[in-house]
Amino acid sequence: MLSNERINEAKANITRYLDERLIAKQAFNKIVYDTYVRNYKESLELAENTFTNKMSNLWVIVISYYSMFYIANAVLYKLGYKVGSKIAHKVTADALIVYIKNKLTSNLLEDYEIANEEAMAISDNIMQNFDLERLKRSKFQYETTEEIKQGKAETSLNRAKEFIAEMEKLLR
Repeated sequence: MLSNERINEAKANITRYLDERLIAKQAFNKIVYDTYVRNYKESLELAENTFTNKMSNLWVIVISYYSMFYIANAVLYKLGYKVGSKIAHKVTADALIVYIKNKLTSNLLEDYEIANEEAMAISDNIMQNFDLERLKRSKFQYETTEEIKQGKAETSLNRAKEFIAEMEKLLR
């Protein structure tokens, strides 16, 4: 579950990011959007192949995260926001919380006819998974055993699939 502290941090950061133009409103450009979509699909496919063929647990985590990153940016872009190149991963994580979390909760309520509290919990979990994968990607290289790496790689791939499934609903 996302803490109120994390949600408030994201809101404060987005205000600063907008002022600093680290994220900005931008008119829709189909080429930019299509690039995000192509990149998330290619990244997920590559992560699945890398995992299935036991090629590299490190790269399963990295590529799984990037599939999440690209679809998150596609959803943000569809809403009219373009993330810049500076600290793009942190900006994307915060923008998801500020601009996407409530839309995701609403979709979950409609799709599954579940209680509001349950939909909010699922939505928070999906947003938190993005943050967890962002942080894992940056520190994973220090894990020691291949068993730990393989378990974390599988978790990353599963989180990416779940995240993408929900984000694709927002792209429709």
